[in-house]
Amino acid sequence: MLNSIFMSSLLPLLPLISSNYWSMSIMSMMFISFFSITLLYQPLGNLSVLSPLLNLDQMSATLIILSLWISALMIITSSPILMNHRNPKMFIMYINMLCLILIMSFSVSNFMMFYVMFEASLIPTLLLIMGWGYQPERLQAGLYLMLYTICASLPLLMSLMLISLNSGTSSMLFNNLPMNYISHPLVYIWWTLTVLAFLVKMPMFIFHLWLPKAHVEAPIAGSMILAGLLLKLGGYGILRISMLFPHLMFKISPFCNSIAIWGGVITSLICMRQTDIKSLIAYSSVGHMALVILGISLLSTWGWKGALIMMIAHGLCSSCMFALANLTYESTHTRSMYLTKGILCIFPAISFWWFILSICNMAAPPSINLFGEIALITSAVWASYWYMIPLGICSFLAAAYSLFLFTSTNHGSVPQFLNPQSILTPQFFSTCFLHTLPIFMLILAPELISSWN
Repeated sequence: MLNSIFMSSLLPLLPLISSNYWSMSIMSMMFISFFSITLLYQPLGNLSVLSPLLNLDQMSATLIILSLWISALMIITSSPILMNHRNPKMFIMYINMLCLILIMSFSVSNFMMFYVMFEASLIPTLLLIMGWGYQPERLQAGLYLMLYTICASLPLLMSLMLISLNSGTSSMLFNNLPMNYISHPLVYIWWTLTVLAFLVKMPMFIFHLWLPKAHVEAPIAGSMILAGLLLKLGGYGILRISMLFPHLMFKISPFCNSIAIWGGVITSLICMRQTDIKSLIAYSSVGHMALVILGISLLSTWGWKGALIMMIAHGLCSSCMFALANLTYESTHTRSMYLTKGILCIFPAISFWWFILSICNMAAPPSINLFGEIALITSAVWASYWYMIPLGICSFLAAAYSLFLFTSTNHGSVPQFLNPQSILTPQFFSTCFLHTLPIFMLILAPELISSWN
């Protein structure tokens, strides 16, 4: 059944993959990611050591599959680069390089190797923004991206060297290291600076300013890889490193959670008055990642499972929303929601996918977004009932700005300047279908992504 659905969704891509530049990358990533789903059926609840440098568990396998899946869909969506001859060979090389770096990041068993891969992911991302961005402001966006992430990651490097020096290892396999050498009163400040690199990458409120800048100036491939995969590096890293000193992670959780959750409320209010479609989707990521920070820092089983599910759901949903925003931009040549009106009248198929993705973004059933939010809210209630106030406001505002985005762009009268040319291509339908298929199919077998411990 799944094989027939998968193959039928690939049939519209045959005209696109006839090019030698794109055929190997698209087909290899799609088939590898499809057949690697069998990894989820293996009993990988515990860590499986593949080699002295590589390990694999259900969290790593799930994020690797997501990396391959989003990378293939990103190449399909970026077909105008091939059609307009905008250096497609170099574009494919950067995408493949970034996908390989992400796979290595999610599979290495050493924190120092993870740090190298964590920083190396910035290079192809920056080159994508610089080489295929839209506006001259992409130079400033690239500068924001580099300064925020590199400056915040320097304390992480020093901490990893300190841990390796005192414990004799930087392996991820040694959990709950002895704390006799970090009994200083400033230890909580040290641990906050250590996890700061991951909080900036996710990003947490206060450190989120690079995200809307990078999203607005990035091409569609850059936006999809930022929302779908690079934000997950922060969640994966903080999950791994919190296993070393869970006591410290739990102690700083009230400080991190208060900033993250109330920051999610503030960014949700910012979404309600946004005029740029891509900026609204980018700011909504801050609110969703705030829930992930909440689930991880509380160190509960439900919180960690909910964080992984939310990362998978957000990666698929947000990536597809950026693809839809790019398609709308190609028709209207503007990202302003004041000028983009009446899509329902001329392109009802686009409005259908906008509706599906909008309800997924607000965690409507039967999407895995709802499953992830239920698990995260349950873990928050276990810690304190006071979390219910900002979480309730955040959930309400998420539904509000999702409906605001849908109604603003799809309803209303068609502007006179709009060129109602046909922009619907087979690649568009395949991209949207292959994004939303896992969101609704994984709820039928949630143990595949929720049995990780």
